Parts: sequence; C-alpha cells; structure tokens
Amino acid sequence: MASRPPKPPLPPPAERKFSRLKILWRFARAYPLQLVAALSALCLAAVTTLAIPQGLKMVVDNGFARGSDPEAIAPFFTVFLGLVGLLGVATAVRFYFVSWIGERVVADLRTAVQRHLVSLDPVFFEENRPAEIASRITSDTSIIEQVVGTSSSLALRNTVMGIGGIGYMFWVSPRLTLLMLLVIPLTIGPILFLGRKVRDISRASQDRVADMGTMVSEVLGAIRIVQAFTQEGREASRFGAAVERSFDTAKRRIRLRAVMTALVITLVFGAITLVLWQGALDVISGRLSGGAIAAFVFAAAIVAGAFGTLSEVYGDFMRAAGAAGRMEELLAARPLIRAPADPIPLPVPARGELELAGVHFHYPSKPDAPALNGFTLTVKPGETVAVVGPSGAGKSTLFQLVQRFYDPEGGELRLDGVPYRDADPHQIRERIAVVPQETVIFATSALENIRYGRPEASEAEVWAAAEAAHADIFLKDLPEGIHSFLGESGTRLSGGQRQRVAIARAILRNAPILLLDEATSALDAESEQLVQGALDELMKHRTTLVIAHRLATVRNADRIVVMDKGRIVAEGTHDSLMAGGGLYARLARLQFDQIAA
Repeated sequence: MASRPPKPPLPPPAERKFSRLKILWRFARAYPLQLVAALSALCLAAVTTLAIPQGLKMVVDNGFARGSDPEAIAPFFTVFLGLVGLLGVATAVRFYFVSWIGERVVADLRTAVQRHLVSLDPVFFEENRPAEIASRITSDTSIIEQVVGTSSSLALRNTVMGIGGIGYMFWVSPRLTLLMLLVIPLTIGPILFLGRKVRDISRASQDRVADMGTMVSEVLGAIRIVQAFTQEGREASRFGAAVERSFDTAKRRIRLRAVMTALVITLVFGAITLVLWQGALDVISGRLSGGAIAAFVFAAAIVAGAFGTLSEVYGDFMRAAGAAGRMEELLAARPLIRAPADPIPLPVPARGELELAGVHFHYPSKPDAPALNGFTLTVKPGETVAVVGPSGAGKSTLFQLVQRFYDPEGGELRLDGVPYRDADPHQIRERIAVVPQETVIFATSALENIRYGRPEASEAEVWAAAEAAHADIFLKDLPEGIHSFLGESGTRLSGGQRQRVAIARAILRNAPILLLDEATSALDAESEQLVQGALDELMKHRTTLVIAHRLATVRNADRIVVMDKGRIVAEGTHDSLMAGGGLYARLARLQFDQIAA
C-alpha cells in the first residue's frame, strides 16, 4: 500500500534577519509611482535637513556680526526660512506616500495570505490551529505595517542624514570629525548584541499575543458552553494569566530596547560634548568661526539623532523580520490536493456516476488507524444510496474523499469515468452539493447564506430554494426577512432553522450529486416531515449519498450500504438487510425498540 508522505506542521518562525523582509518588497514594487514619490520626498527632506547647518553657519557669521547691515543680512535669513519651509513640505509628502505604501502593502499581503489559505486542503488546518493563523494575519501584519509605513522611512531618512552629516562635518572640520568618529565603533557593538536579544524576545512576545488570540477565539466561540458550566471566572483567570505572561515578555523586550537606546545616546552625545570642548578651543584660537562651530554642532546633533533613531528602528526591523517570516511560511505552504498540469475535463452533461475501487485511506493524524480499508462502491446516476454503520465506521471519511478533501493512499475514485487525480478538484466540487451534519452559518444575512450555494442566483431563486426547504416559514418572521443578519454561526436561529438554511443552500446549488450527512438530525418531528418531503423531491434525478444514524430516514433508499471498520459488510434494501440479520438488523432493532419504548 502506498503511504502518504507526512506533511510537516507549520514550522516555528525561524528568523533569517533582514532576508525575511524581501517578501514585503515583492508587494511594494507593484506601486512604482508611489515608491518614486516617497523616495524623492524622503531624499529631498534629508538633503534639506543637511542644508540647514550651512544656512545656520551663514546666518551666524553674517547676521550676528557687530555692525552688520540690516538689509545685507536679509537674504541669509530668507534662504534659511526657505529651507525650513521646503523641509516641512517634503516631510509631509514623504509621510503621505510612505504611509500609503505601508497600508497598501499590508492590505495586499493580508489578501494574498487569505486567498492562499482557502486553497489549502483540510490536512493543513488539522496540523495548524486556525486561531493562530488568524493571529498571524492580524497582529503580525500590524507589526509589518508599522515597519513599512514608519520604520523603513525613518531608517532610510536617517541613513542618508547620518552619512551626509558626517560628510558635511568633514568639510567643516576634518579634525573634529575624526575625533567624533572614534566613538562610532563603540556604539555598533551594543546595537548588534542587544539587537539580537530584542529579536528573540520579540518573537516570544508575538507568540504570547498569538496565544491570547487563540484563547479569545476559542472561549467566545463556545460561550454558551462556558456559561452553561459556569466557567466564566475560570476563563477570565486563564486569560488574565495569558495577558500577564505576554506583559512579562513585553517588559523584557522594552527593558532591553531602553538599555540599548540609553547606551547609544549616552555614547554619541558624550562624544559630541567632548568634541564641543575641543571646538571651543579651536574658536578661541581662531581656527574656526562661530558660525562654523554652530554648523558643526548642529550637524553633529543630526548625525547623533540619526544613529539614535537607527538603533531604535533596528528592533522594529527585527520584529518585522519575524512577522514577515510567519507570513512567508503561510504563503509557502502548498496544498496536497491540487489540479494536475493538464487536467482531464469532466464530461458534459454531467451524469453523476461515482465509483470507488479498492480505496485505502488513513488520516494523517492517525497513521495507524485505517479509516477506509479496501472500500469499493459504485453509485449509478440518479441512485440514492444510504450509508449506515456505527460511529467510526468511515461514513464521514467517505464524504471527505468524494469531495476530494483528501486523496487515498491506495485505490481510485472516479466521477463520470474520470479519475479524481486527473481532474481539477474545483470542477469536481462544482458538481456536488452537501448538507453537513455540523451546519455552517456565516455571519451575514440569510440571503447571502443561502446564496452561498450559487453566488450569482437572484433573490427570487433564493426564495424558491428557501420555500423548498421550508425555511421561508421562519425567514418571513425575521425583522428584515431574508435580509436579516443571522449572527455569528447563526446564533439567532435554532438548530433546526440553521439546518433548513443549509438545506436551502444545497437546493440552490442544483448539483448532480447530493451528499446528505444527517441532514434532518436537528429537526423536530414536524419539521423533519416537511424537510424530508423537500429532500425527496430534491433527490429525484440526482445521485445521492445519505449518511444517517436514524435508520428510519433511509428505509426508502434504493440501496443501503452497511459499513464497519472502514469496510462494506453488507448492502441491500431495508427489508433484505433486516431479513439477513447482521449488523444492520441489530442497529435497527436497537433504534426501533427505543422508539417503541
């Protein structure tokens, strides 16, 4: 028997420093005009900032000299004011375009990740918690947004100003500049050492935030159980403990960043003070003018501020590297179920014939327990086949394989004569309508929930499907009728009402193959009779597979297949199976005796 290659779980976010950030460039480069505008404004702002020390030098040397002509000094102050105004405009333009790019990149990244996630097969979500993935799409992209929209701009601007400022300082006084540059190597060590520590703690902090998001999603999704078992206090305590763990990790990160910032600023501004001392001696000796030392100090302050800012945004970049790595891991995941390079098209019109031949299957999470073992079944077009058996017999697994959520390790499935592996999974699923046992209702209107079966359907067609499922009875009584919001997971509806909405969705789908997984299990006796009539009408001229634990609902099936331990142990009509004894007859007697009692 061929074995399925194991699919590794989502790996932890192993950060590869700044190389992880290249994924952001793939999205940013889609907007070249905005990038050019942002970079141009950034460079103009940086150059203008660097020109201010020279303007200050001219003002001090010419505007504050005793006996200066008031009219002669006006141009110097006018130029200085012009530089300040230009800096303000350039900074505003830079802020707009950089922020725009940040928001746009994050929006595109979120969309790309979501589009990719919905293409992955169920095995991925068995091995990776959906709540953790949701946290990655929200909290991690918020970190990326900060870096793309703010930190990257600060890093580029301060890099230009730092390099340009040092060049200007050399032009004013090479000797003083060399003295100041002696301290720069002293700042690099703390930045690199503490930066790695910040990166590691930031990753742990992001994990703590993800844990909180998972906990909130889990508890709120099961709020009725929480309240029914009066566990509100316990859940509040659990979440409070998770918040405190997150806060403790954040405190360590903040403490390290504070120490790193303090060291850099102390070293840099300490160097400035020492250089100023030497500069004062140069002014006294006549080697420098007052304007030159003022310009030098101003430029030195710009350089010191640039290096201080770079030390701060370094930590942001390391956090973003971890977040970008998480996004990259999601985008790198590949579905096991995908269309072949040259898929065979399914025949038109559809016949609805299903064939399973010698199918062997294990769930990836249970490699030692076969879910189907040599399963063989052919369902003819228009035939209704009921599948019964005890829990764990493989009934739901059969439906999973028919919808091609998994591929078997051995054997073959065919739809209208085309092997599943040779067909496009999307095309296979387009020919199937399903009513699952666990009804799924989306947090939107009844109209959109039913229309999910066929998004292009008109409102009249939706109403017709609702009437066929006898859902119109309660939909008309809702405040806004079919346009009423149904709440998260359909909390505004009863279990039976939710199931009728799901049946209406399948009716609207109008597919040649119908899968009914306990489709009337949540209905009362009166509703079940109504819906069963609708289902009987729906099943006409369609290939139908029905899973039912209540055997009374499948007595009229064309054929009943009895499963146990992943195999077919008997098949036939209700009467023939009852006459033959065995598992079906035993299950039927148990149920009918309970009903009679």
